[in-house]
Amino acid sequence: MTELHTSEAATGTGDRSRPRAVLPALCATQITSWGIVYYAFPVLLQPLTHDTGWSVTAATAAFSAALLVSALAGIPVGRILDRHGPRAVMTAGSLLSVVAVLAIAAAPNLYVFTAAWLLAGLAMAATFYQPAFAAVTRWWGEDRVRALTIITLAGGLASTVFAPLTAALADHLTWRTTYLVLATILALVTIPAHALALRAPWPPAPRPLLTSSRTRTARSGPFLLLATAFTLSGFAMYAVVFGLVPLLTERGASPTTAAWALGLGGAGQTLGRTLYAALARRTRATSRTAILIAAGGATTAALALISGPIPLLIVLAILAGVVRGNLTLLQATAVADRWGTADYGRLSALLIAPATVVASLAPWAGAAMAGVLGGYDGLFLVVAVGSALAAILALSAGHPARSY
Repeated sequence: MTELHTSEAATGTGDRSRPRAVLPALCATQITSWGIVYYAFPVLLQPLTHDTGWSVTAATAAFSAALLVSALAGIPVGRILDRHGPRAVMTAGSLLSVVAVLAIAAAPNLYVFTAAWLLAGLAMAATFYQPAFAAVTRWWGEDRVRALTIITLAGGLASTVFAPLTAALADHLTWRTTYLVLATILALVTIPAHALALRAPWPPAPRPLLTSSRTRTARSGPFLLLATAFTLSGFAMYAVVFGLVPLLTERGASPTTAAWALGLGGAGQTLGRTLYAALARRTRATSRTAILIAAGGATTAALALISGPIPLLIVLAILAGVVRGNLTLLQATAVADRWGTADYGRLSALLIAPATVVASLAPWAGAAMAGVLGGYDGLFLVVAVGSALAAILALSAGHPARSY
C-alpha cells in the first residue's frame, strides 16, 4: 500500500492562484471566535457563579455540553463544507455565535443558560478550526501546511488577546454586560469577514469519492486505528493541560508560579507550530504521527517522574507545549496526507470527533482519576502510558491505500 505525501497527488489542486483575503480574514476570525466563545468563559466563570448562585459544576457542565455538541455537529458541517465551501457555513456560524453569546448574557436561569451554550456548540462547529482547516486545505493545496500553520498561530493568540480584555471589562462591568460587549465585537469582526472574504470560487474536489468509497474509508482499519490513536492522545493532552497547575502545586510551586508554567506551555505551543512544516518535509505521515504522540507521552512521563526543581518542571511544561502545538497541525493534515482532499471536511470531522469528545471530558475525568490514583503524578503516568499505546496504534495504522 502507498501513503499519500504532501504533494499535488495528495491534494489534486496543483498550482493556482489563491484568494488573498481568505488567510488574514480567517486569522482574525479564529482569534475573535475562540477568544470570545471559548476563552471568555473561564475568565467570567467566578463572577458568573457568584452573581447567579449557580454551582461551578453546573455552569461548567453547560460549557462542556457545548463542546460535545460541536464534536457531533462537525460531521454534517464537514459534509456541507465539502460540497458548498466555507462562506455560507462560517457566516451562518458567526451569526449563530452572536445570538448564542447574547442568549448566554441574558439567561434568566440555568436551563436557558445551558440551552444557549448548546447553541454555541453548533456555532463552534461552523466557525472554529475545522471549517477553517477545510477551507485552506482545498484552496491552498500542496501549500496547505504553511497556511494551516499561520491560522493556528493566529488562533493561539486568542487567549493572549481576549483573556486580558475580558478580565479588564469584567473589572468595570457585570459579567452579563461584558458578554454583551464581546458579542458586539464578535459580530463586527466575524460576520463581515466571513461574508466578504470567503467569496472566492470553491474548487472542486480532485476526485470526488463515491458513497461506497467514503464509507469504506471511514470504516477502514487505518482510519479507525488513527481515530483511536488521536482519541487517546487527545485525552492525555487535555488532561495534562488541566492537570499541570495542580501537579506543580503538589510539588511545592506557588499558584502564581504554576499559572506562569501553564502560560509558558502555551508559548511553547506557538513555537511548536512554527516547527511543524520542517518536520512534515522530512517525515512521512505515519512516522510523524507516531513520533509526535510518543513525544507527548515522554514529556508527560517526565512530569510524572521528576519531582523538581520547579524550574526544570517549567522547562518540561514548555516542551509539552511544543508537542501540543505540533499535534494540532498533525490532526489538521492527517486526512489530506493519507486520503487526499476529497471529502476532507467530512472525513476530518469523523476522525477528530472522538478526540473532541474526550477533550471536553478530560478536566472532570482527569481530576477524578487523580483522586483515585493518589495525586496528579499518578494521573500523568497513566496518561503517558495511554500516549505510548496511541503511538503504537498510529504505527499500526500503516500506509493506507488511496480510496479514490
